[in-house]
Amino acid sequence: MIQTSEKIYSFQDYCQYNDESDNRYELVDGKLVLMNPPSFQHLLIAKFLESYFDNLIKEKSLPLLCFKEAGVRTGWRKSRISDLYIIEANTIQQLLNQSAIVDIPPLLIVEIVSPESVTRDYRYKRSEYAALGVNEYWIVDPKNEKITILLLEEGLYEETVYHLSDTLVSRLFPELSLTVNQVLVSGNR
Repeated sequence: MIQTSEKIYSFQDYCQYNDESDNRYELVDGKLVLMNPPSFQHLLIAKFLESYFDNLIKEKSLPLLCFKEAGVRTGWRKSRISDLYIIEANTIQQLLNQSAIVDIPPLLIVEIVSPESVTRDYRYKRSEYAALGVNEYWIVDPKNEKITILLLEEGLYEETVYHLSDTLVSRLFPELSLTVNQVLVSGNR
């Protein structure tokens, strides 16, 4: 993550920012922060989870949508690009012609930890997502072979750490039948 300028951007400026490159930026305290390109392992895990959630949503005919690499406004001059989130479909219907950034809390957010995102995913996004009211936050950590699921309780996250053979427990998807190993193996295809 590299801060790219000293200029302070409003959220509206950020939504309209275009440097005519394929670079992805988060807005942190009004400053554009360049996001490093993800690894292929990261992309494969995100793709697996997106497909898994899409299938679950379809099977259960749930009024939900799963998005990869869409934005979440987490503060006055803050916006994060999550690896994956799930949101109610009717919320998106109202935003179809806007930038793919929501300021309504997604129901579930997944972040996949990379070497440069450890502090961001475990600390900063954790507090920002809790303050926003994100009910369920998953931190997939391939290096440490674990997935942390945080559930919002009275404004703070209660965390459960799952290891390789553990079956994940989700508040949003109680019927979930997925182990940490299944998620992590998907990144090694």
